[in-house]
Amino acid sequence: MSGWLARLLPAQADNRYAGAPVAYYALWLATAATLWRSLHHLLAADGGARSIATIPLERYPPSAAANLVAIFAQWGLSQLLLGVVMLVVALRYRALVPLMWLVLVGEYAGRQLAGMAKPLDTLARAPGAVLNLPVLAVAVVMLALSLRAPR
Repeated sequence: MSGWLARLLPAQADNRYAGAPVAYYALWLATAATLWRSLHHLLAADGGARSIATIPLERYPPSAAANLVAIFAQWGLSQLLLGVVMLVVALRYRALVPLMWLVLVGEYAGRQLAGMAKPLDTLARAPGAVLNLPVLAVAVVMLALSLRAPR
């Protein structure tokens, strides 16, 4: 393997990163945001369903609302695991920074598509709905920058 594919899937996952430094430092910001978001979904009483996503939980029967909160909390656990992997990459396996950006592109693109296919009934546009496209664009740029050949 050579070129960008070798940088995306390095033969050795070590702490040598050859891409643009901005992509590495941006991964730290994305990691912090992912960890914060995950903890909010896990720890908030409403799982973030009402307080962030503006889902009108009060319109649903209590058991349905509780199910939504549980799903948001479970999503928070998935986000926490992703955030921990991002943290490990940033700290110890920098060679995998491009792969991490590819995973984030997949997550945000997939979330965008899922939201279009199955929109949520909300009281207002949730931050996730507003930020998905800009974050996806930034992730694509960071992926490209992380794959840049070293000088």
